[in-house]
Amino acid sequence: MGVVVVRVLFLGGLGRSGTTLLERVLGCLPGVCTLGEVVHLWRRDLIDDERCGCGQAFSACGFWHEVGKRAFGGWDRLDPHHVLRLQSRVERTRHIPSLAGRTRNDDARDYALYYARVYAAAAEVTGANVVVDSSKHASLAYCLRHAPNIDLRVAHVVRDARGVAYSWTKTVTRPESDRRETMTRYSPGRAALLWSAHNAAFGLLGARGVAVRRFRYEEFVADPRGVSLSIAAFAGLDLHTGALDFLTEGADGSVYADLPPAHSAAGNPMRFRTGPVEVRADESWRTALPPRQRRLVAAIAAPLHGAYGYPITGRRT
Repeated sequence: MGVVVVRVLFLGGLGRSGTTLLERVLGCLPGVCTLGEVVHLWRRDLIDDERCGCGQAFSACGFWHEVGKRAFGGWDRLDPHHVLRLQSRVERTRHIPSLAGRTRNDDARDYALYYARVYAAAAEVTGANVVVDSSKHASLAYCLRHAPNIDLRVAHVVRDARGVAYSWTKTVTRPESDRRETMTRYSPGRAALLWSAHNAAFGLLGARGVAVRRFRYEEFVADPRGVSLSIAAFAGLDLHTGALDFLTEGADGSVYADLPPAHSAAGNPMRFRTGPVEVRADESWRTALPPRQRRLVAAIAAPLHGAYGYPITGRRT
């Protein structure tokens, strides 16, 4: 029996770039199964038993129970601490130069195979043709390329660095945790450095034989139908506009996505939202981010900002 290859659409980029909204919209398309940020599955779900996107504790979620059964014979047969030890050895931004090499990396391959088993099981449970992982980490995408049974497609999602930097300054509570924890925060300068490093890493990934295509957050919120179909085509799905009936237009021209519950392993709090959600641009940074910080972020991100088509002045594109 041959190796079963699972097609994976990996949403990559720096957090706060709109990937959760994009993932939720893609999850409404036929033939697509979205899993949230699988990179956090081993710690937050298997060890800490945090809540799935459906609202239930991970251990009580029927979907994830079936995935674990098909992937490993049950989650109790898997040692998540072993996976985390592999993760600490290979899945780090500082390891990207070695992961990008042509030589075989056994640790990266072993680590990626755990993901491959989860992806394949999820595809089997749902009957999906494409599994979406919105982990975003460039280092994980580099590891996944070492798994022979993953057909990896990377949707590189970028957003104006000033909007990303402002979002990282906000205090956001993690609703899936009972300990009232808040999400990580960064200063605008630190966020701009991370924005540049992570996005540059995805540019290099495309030069290593992985299918990578860049999508801008601002274009997605301006045309969710067109960009969704474009991403679906990139993932190998042949869809027609009727597949987007879950997107409706309000009287004022606003577009709403009718979102069902999702079985996301981790991610932005928006993964818990259901029902009609407006697909709109969040441009609060234009007034909320102080001018001095806007200039600092623009200066740090300038090389890639220009390459991605973002004006230095901050005017709307």
